[in-house]
Amino acid sequence: MVPRKRTTTQRNADTLTDGVVTLRAWRPADAPAVFDACQDPLIARHTYVPQPYALADAERFIGARTRARETGSTAVGFAIVDPATDRVLGSISCLPLDHDRAEFSYWLAPWARGRGVATRALRLIADWTLATTNAIRLELYTDVDNPASGRVAERAGFVREGVRRNWERGRDGRPIDVIFYVRIREY
Repeated sequence: MVPRKRTTTQRNADTLTDGVVTLRAWRPADAPAVFDACQDPLIARHTYVPQPYALADAERFIGARTRARETGSTAVGFAIVDPATDRVLGSISCLPLDHDRAEFSYWLAPWARGRGVATRALRLIADWTLATTNAIRLELYTDVDNPASGRVAERAGFVREGVRRNWERGRDGRPIDVIFYVRIREY
């Protein structure tokens, strides 16, 4: 059987939702919520947000995602928000597409954890990526010391592929091991 050819469509959706979680374009007014979330020690530990994190860092973060969206980049970032209140719950991004691969990253504010928000957000953006690109491999990686993020990936349909030793350098400059998770396009 020959795989059917998929056509790439525009990746400029402003909003994705499942009714429980909404992914929407970042807005300048979101900066205080990003600032508050990035004071969390777990976000500082498992991401590369600047430390200490200032309001200006949040404004730059939102500005970079807005510019990527405006220029039509294949990289796209969404605010994860509560659909009823529009309160920022976290961030999720699909990094620039590389050949037939898409890579995801996410963080969740402390006030949003433990409710399935990250899992729902990852499902939304992964399904949307498969529907709007030719990507055949979706991937993400987590710090080996971040099992909660790995559980999010698995609940969203990603499969643990394995540990990659000394994959990148941590905040202190020392190499860290990461766990890769993948979701493969079904034909």
